[in-house]
Amino acid sequence: MSQFTQPPQSPQPPHSQPQQPYGPAHAPGLRPARNGLGIAALILGLIGAVSGLVPFLFWLAGILGTIALILGLVGRGRAKRGEATNKKMATFGTVLALIALIMSVVGAVITFKAVDDAVNDLNKAVSDTKTSAKPKAGEDAGKGKGAEKEKADDKAGKEEKPTGEALEAGDAIVYDDDLTVTVGDATKYSPGEFAAGHTKGNKAYQVAVVIENAGKEKFDSALVTVEGRAGKDGVDAEQIFDDKVGSGFTGTILPGKKVTVLYAFDAPADAKNLTVEVSPSFTYDSTQWDLKL
Repeated sequence: MSQFTQPPQSPQPPHSQPQQPYGPAHAPGLRPARNGLGIAALILGLIGAVSGLVPFLFWLAGILGTIALILGLVGRGRAKRGEATNKKMATFGTVLALIALIMSVVGAVITFKAVDDAVNDLNKAVSDTKTSAKPKAGEDAGKGKGAEKEKADDKAGKEEKPTGEALEAGDAIVYDDDLTVTVGDATKYSPGEFAAGHTKGNKAYQVAVVIENAGKEKFDSALVTVEGRAGKDGVDAEQIFDDKVGSGFTGTILPGKKVTVLYAFDAPADAKNLTVEVSPSFTYDSTQWDLKL
């Protein structure tokens, strides 16, 4: 009888059944959009194009432009196949990549030309320096004591010594920049009690070296070197240092000024000549004077 006394079970309404979600994002087998390559192409292309504005960074623009071009083309291919949704972004990244590559080529041309011009200017400057450091033709072997006597000898028709031959005491060497070097006679010298460089039994000789700057630029005399050799065998004559000689050239010689410095050399007692070599600096040709003792 219980089957008659139990209330009948009512069926559930259709709307109470669990619903299955639908939509493109949850459809079975549908993959998410692959937009990464297009985004990367846009970013790298933009950075490459901006880098191309600086000619020196042509290499960076070229590298980034190449990578962005590859990513942009691949990204456009994905968009055509429906795997990505940012076709315009990939296209814009490809365009920027092409711009970066073009600017890279232009920057490379500008950079290489600038470097080539700088090298040429440097070589020209070095060449001009070497040219100005050579003695003037016809002015390296005057026969008198100074420029006036040298000119007088030229007028008298005396033959001049060729460049590179040792000069005599009182002769002047004139370089292309109007720097003049003169070495005077070698005279006997008595070194001080505490002199350095003098050997007992040898003789000491004093020489005056004069540098005159007749050019338009100041001359730094700190690099002037003066060396001596004595005797027919050309044995090094040691320089003597005491309270009177040995200080050498220092400071700057202004245009129109000249400086005289005394040097003393130690020579064997039987030496008949003293060769003094003067070099204003490493950019100048050195010159020798053959002095009689």
